[in-house]
Amino acid sequence: MRLCVFCGSQSGRGDGYVSAARDLGRQLAERGIGVVYGGASVGTMGQVADAALAAGGTVIGVIPNNLFGQELTHQGLTELHFVEDMHQRKAKMAALADGFIALPGGAGTLEELFEVWTWAQIGVHAKPVALLDVAGYYQPLRTFLDQMVTEQFLRQPHRDMLFIESDLGAVLDRFGAYEPPAVKPIAR
Repeated sequence: MRLCVFCGSQSGRGDGYVSAARDLGRQLAERGIGVVYGGASVGTMGQVADAALAAGGTVIGVIPNNLFGQELTHQGLTELHFVEDMHQRKAKMAALADGFIALPGGAGTLEELFEVWTWAQIGVHAKPVALLDVAGYYQPLRTFLDQMVTEQFLRQPHRDMLFIESDLGAVLDRFGAYEPPAVKPIAR
């Protein structure tokens, strides 16, 4: 099994996000779960990769050619794939992974997360998607997602597809029991 981890090229404020990234990488490796991620050596991205590798795990990076000079590409990965652009990056990571976890991050992390969640909603894949909520980082987003349901821009079964947990064990338990909802897209 391999999980795609979306996370930041920055480390965030304080040590908590780095610690959570390292813990995630280590725990996945200890459970025999491979990591697929964005291929960088910096920020929480690099921390996840370094911790998983140090614990004997498999780490696959996917990085666009045009970011090679902007982000420091991790040189010690199990596999490293270069692609042409961000669209190919997301498609390659999705193809390599059995599920998706987002750590706290910035706009890029959210963009990657929302795209794979949308793909799940429209049936492009049937893989689970989760936010690992470190120190309440995703609580405002949880409130907003629930507001989307209240205002009828998002169906409850589709909202329920996106797990938000503060514990990796809870995420993995939900992934193990995951069955995508049988909801058809809205007809036009």
